[in-house]
Amino acid sequence: MVVIADLLRPRGNRGEVLVASQTDVPGRLESLKKATVRFRNGQQEQVEIESAWPHRDLWVLKFAGVDSISAAERFSGAELVVPVGERGKLGDGEFFQSDLIGCELIDKLSGKPLGTVTGFQQCGGPPLMEADVDGREVLVPFVPSICQEVDLREKKIRVELPEGLLEL
Repeated sequence: MVVIADLLRPRGNRGEVLVASQTDVPGRLESLKKATVRFRNGQQEQVEIESAWPHRDLWVLKFAGVDSISAAERFSGAELVVPVGERGKLGDGEFFQSDLIGCELIDKLSGKPLGTVTGFQQCGGPPLMEADVDGREVLVPFVPSICQEVDLREKKIRVELPEGLLEL
């Protein structure tokens, strides 16, 4: 399962839920008809989405059968998830960060393994891959000029790192 939205709190008096989108796929929330809510305690519940619309920098979802503030309150703090196979489609050269975690970074020029991608950070610019390099964390920008070849089947990313990046 992959998270596509964080459910924040009730919104309005008709059972709507205010959510923070976790998907970059355009139209994903508007086109979603069914999903799973994963509660903090690990329990899950299937929901039907009657409608979805943007509200400032967040989204409002209306679930079928949830028609009051009190009915919507139980969704606060939960996640909206879908099976991996139902993720949105990305364009050529685009990747889900979750697919890149676990990939081995390979120096493109020497063929030498450098480290393994363990996570990502978003700091306002391009995404930064968190890589375990000899037991320490190194941040590598995920940009085409550095990450020149991505092979998801082999779980390898061939990189051409700027001089000194590994020493930072």
